[in-house]
Parts: sequence; structure tokens; C-alpha cells
Amino acid sequence: MCVDYKDLNKACSKYSFPLPNVDRMIDTTAGHEEAEGISQCHNDTVVISILLNKIQVKRVLVDPGSSANIIKSRVVEQLGLQDQIVHASWVLNGLNMARETTNGEIISPINIVRTIQDTKFHVIEDDMRYNAFLGRPWIHNMRAVPSTLHQMMKFPTEEGVKTIYGKQHIVKEMFATEQVVSNPKPSTLEK
Repeated sequence: MCVDYKDLNKACSKYSFPLPNVDRMIDTTAGHEEAEGISQCHNDTVVISILLNKIQVKRVLVDPGSSANIIKSRVVEQLGLQDQIVHASWVLNGLNMARETTNGEIISPINIVRTIQDTKFHVIEDDMRYNAFLGRPWIHNMRAVPSTLHQMMKFPTEEGVKTIYGKQHIVKEMFATEQVVSNPKPSTLEK
């Protein structure tokens, strides 16, 4: 069976600006001055800061593995946006298949590098390390290309390609681990 998508393609709205070649977007950053300050040999996630309700929200994970945008209810309260929560219950499954029921949804404009995008978040009570997750719905709406290797994300706008850099030092602080070295007790020899 063959499906003809020509009519569907005609009905879909077109972007007013083309998507740049993804390879060129990322390759132009590799090995250049933009990569200075990045700890090499890392496996860090891309963590950024955003403006939400004209207030800076730090520790926001850009997560291409997440099928939802998520925000902690405590952050919504601190932003004074509780009255904008639309009550809707969804069950979200985490990577470890732990289930989390949402407290509702909120749509709020996010400002990143002077680019504003209305974003729907699922509000949860969970005590997670991040204040919010920006998942695939936001990444795809922004037409963004995140790169954990380069600790940045690029996305097209009418003015050209914009870049936002990850806050790698925050990730390092959040997941700092201490290597524990056991010192064996000296043995006592009995004569």
C-alpha cells in the first residue's frame, strides 16, 4: 500500500525561514573558541537558565529523551503562577519506570536569548534536582539542535541562528561525587 502525502503537505503551514543544515550548525562550533571553558571528556547534560514570567529560572535540563516538558510545583508557586494551573492528571513514567502523577498543566511563555515561545509544562510535586525539564515538545517547537558534547543548543530564528550555552559548572556541582578510598586497618601480628 502506498500513501500519497501531497494533499497533506499542501495543507500544512510552512515555516517562513528554512531550517539550516544541522551538520553545519554543530560543526561550526566544534573546536572553536565557543568550546573554550568546557571540561573535556565529560558526559554532562545541557542545563540552561530561562526567563519564565520575567524571572530567571536556573537548573533547567534540556532533555531530548523526555516526551514532556516538566516543572516543579514549588517553582510555579515561587513564580506566582498557581492560578494559571489547569487541572489535568497525567501519569508520567520515568526512566526507571517510576510513575509520577501530574498536578496539572500550565502554559507560559519562555524567554531564551530574546526568543519567546509559549510552552506547556506538566506540573509535578516530585523532588527532582532540576527546576524544569524542556523535553522534545519544546525542542521540536523551537526547532533546536542541542549538543551535549559542545554544551550548547542552536535554533533558527528570523534574525538567524541563535546559540545558548549550557551551564556545565552547575551540572558538575549538582552531581559532584566524592571518591571514597578505604584505608585498610594495619594488621597486628601476634607473636
